[in-house]
Amino acid sequence: MLKNVLTIGGWTFASRILGFARDMLIAATLGAGPLADAFFIALRLPNLFRRLFGEGAFNAAFVPAFTGTLTLEGPKRARELAARMSTLMTLWLSLIVGLGMLFMPQIMAVLTPGLRDEPLRFGLVIELSRITFPYLLFICLTALVSGVLNAIDKFALAAGAPLMFNMFAIVSLFALTPFVATPAHALAWGTMLSGIAQLVLVVVACHRVGMGFPILSWPRVTPETRRVLRSMLPGVLGASVTQMSLAIDVFIASLLPVGAISFLTYADRVAQLPLGVVGAAVGTALLPVLSRQLRGGKPLSAHRSMNRAIELSLALTLPAAAALIVLAAPIVLTLFQRGALSVADAESVSWALRAYAVGLPAFVLIKAFSPGFFARGDTATPVKVGIAVVAVNLALSLFLTQFLQHVGIALATSLAAWCNAGLLLALLGRRRHFRADRRLRRNLWRLVVATAVMAAGLALALPLLFPLLGWSTGIMRLAGLGLLVVLGLVLYFGSTQALGALRMQDLRRVRR
Repeated sequence: MLKNVLTIGGWTFASRILGFARDMLIAATLGAGPLADAFFIALRLPNLFRRLFGEGAFNAAFVPAFTGTLTLEGPKRARELAARMSTLMTLWLSLIVGLGMLFMPQIMAVLTPGLRDEPLRFGLVIELSRITFPYLLFICLTALVSGVLNAIDKFALAAGAPLMFNMFAIVSLFALTPFVATPAHALAWGTMLSGIAQLVLVVVACHRVGMGFPILSWPRVTPETRRVLRSMLPGVLGASVTQMSLAIDVFIASLLPVGAISFLTYADRVAQLPLGVVGAAVGTALLPVLSRQLRGGKPLSAHRSMNRAIELSLALTLPAAAALIVLAAPIVLTLFQRGALSVADAESVSWALRAYAVGLPAFVLIKAFSPGFFARGDTATPVKVGIAVVAVNLALSLFLTQFLQHVGIALATSLAAWCNAGLLLALLGRRRHFRADRRLRRNLWRLVVATAVMAAGLALALPLLFPLLGWSTGIMRLAGLGLLVVLGLVLYFGSTQALGALRMQDLRRVRR
């Protein structure tokens, strides 16, 4: 499982690095003004539905069912199940896309009420959203085919697909801008085209490993597809609760001054690097492993797998969160402050990044805890937890934005994530589905101490290696940030070695 985590994390890391290049170009071209806000809203809508119907709820129901069918009945029956589910998904998502494009003004009036009094901004949001919304269909089908690849342990093929999104965004910004109304329109068209490219990539990969199946066939609802749909329904409700939190964030941010949505988006992009590399990788790799172990009658192996996944998550996420809090200003200045994005805008982004970083360990732990429910066919419990968390997030957002503006939205999201992780852990422990073993208990405090040593070292070195007022060139900023990153790595891994939290033989074993 650790090998799979590293494989997914490596490809995700490559995608995030390319994503930084994309976001640097967007920040330099659009800054944090009306065009940037409009594009980020238009991008968030299909991503909201993607997480609702694609990556989250669907994979939680489909991957265990596909893995079980493949193990017990063979590849042929598994491919038939995948073909039927892809047909049903194509039909209902096509309907959603059609209705969404037709009623986009009404959807945006509810989602962004703060823009309704500004006809130009509101019209731009509607126009860009109609261009990006078909991306939903292609990316959800990509998630289905990726689930098939993940179930047969071909993680690299699926994890590499998101690179296409960043590549198309970068190319479209240069190639399409002269032919469309604004650079934001070019990015919207690039988003839609990247969905087609990602789907083609994973379909070809699936055929090459002998698990190809038709995306469209005659629709049939069999007992197997009914089971998947029944399992998926609570997951959709749970995902809808989570996405409701994101919709609430956009709703509240639209009421704030221009730029708030862009500040949150740029900060979220940086926070998504460790979350995507560690959290998504752990969750994606752990679910099929737990499903096989539990179906194979190996609860002790499942217990060990979950403990090691949580240990690895914390070993990589705790220092990442601390580094983002300490180094938020130099990170944002180095990545984004150029062109249309001012120093004042960068400062606003850095404070949002610190707030998101507070919740980073919780976001990753949620990814590690959730497979403990999904692998046992329990997709209802996370729904109940999610409903409580949405209420907490909404209350905190409304309260904190009065004092902290857009930073209050990010901080509320982080605090709600800690509530979510705590509730999931408590429920897993109460049902005896998870108990921290001796190794995890022994290493946890060591990881915390090593993180504190690293954070203190970075805070002391920051004024020396990154004098923010003196280094105005991008190369000097990059050099200073690079030295700080190297120092952080040396301090953290040196401390873990000294404390015995991460031994060299363990790292070599993971590498192998």
